[in-house]
Amino acid sequence: MHAHIAEAVKKPDLISLAPDLACLRFETMKIYSALGAVRHLLDTGAVRPGDTLIDSSSGIYAQALALACHRYGMKCHIVGSTTVDRSTRVQLEILGATLEQVAPSKDLRLDQESRVRRIAEILAANPSYHWMRQYHDAIHYHGYREVAQSLDEDLPAGPLALVGGVGSGASTGALATYLREAGRDVRLIGVQPFGSITFGSEHVADPDMIIAGIGSAIEFGNVRHELYDRVHWVNFDSAVCGAVSLLRTGGIFAGLSAGAAYLSALWERRGDGSRTYVFIAADTGHRYVESAYAHHEQAPDIDTLKPHEVTSLDDLRHPWSTTAWPPHQP
Repeated sequence: MHAHIAEAVKKPDLISLAPDLACLRFETMKIYSALGAVRHLLDTGAVRPGDTLIDSSSGIYAQALALACHRYGMKCHIVGSTTVDRSTRVQLEILGATLEQVAPSKDLRLDQESRVRRIAEILAANPSYHWMRQYHDAIHYHGYREVAQSLDEDLPAGPLALVGGVGSGASTGALATYLREAGRDVRLIGVQPFGSITFGSEHVADPDMIIAGIGSAIEFGNVRHELYDRVHWVNFDSAVCGAVSLLRTGGIFAGLSAGAAYLSALWERRGDGSRTYVFIAADTGHRYVESAYAHHEQAPDIDTLKPHEVTSLDDLRHPWSTTAWPPHQP
């Protein structure tokens, strides 16, 4: 029996799609990160029960932090982007968290920078609040140790390839780190949308990009670039194709980042069959029903898609590009 719903919801399902291909499917992945971070803060005395925790979020982390605060008797305030949907807003309200959304912006950089500025204003007026800094504070790695241990136990012995969206960097970075510490040979493959500064694709715009949470227009301190072996940049249409195919063939209803990771994992697997491939589905597909899944009949056959293999970030282009990381330097 679980002591709190957060403890139950956090646990992922490891689903086999083929003998050497598995999906690590979360209902909402960042609960692990938020629970681990808040527990660490309480254990070290950095915060006390009843304190207010504050952070910026595009949606998934907001719900996770609200549940973690509910679990440990903390107050929660979220400065959110306009991508925080009505379902999440209502849940936050009932859980006792407060949410303020910044003014709408079509520019991801302006959206993220305005949220950070607003947090600075709130902290100046409320110095007792604790800023969680999910993008920069390494405490968000702690919660994933348990997931890595479970993967190490459940997956076949031998080399692994971990494929997942790189948002704050905590999930893929932490899982690869802890698996490597356990002695596993892990190839880490990060997935990005075009337009993200994290791996240098800010010069290639994707006006349709709504893959919330895996791209960035500002530097994220929790992204440890040296951990990654390859990077894939996937545009909106290709991510939709991957998500639709994942639902059609595997029955897994997940977000667009999962679609992009599935697409990337299939491609990597074709080129190297010596590993077991695990790709991350960080959340469910509910928030993408109207914007993506409703147009499933227009999605091309996933087997017709092929990435551009590039050696320089200057050569990145739609709809899908990939390279070894770091890219070859002449």
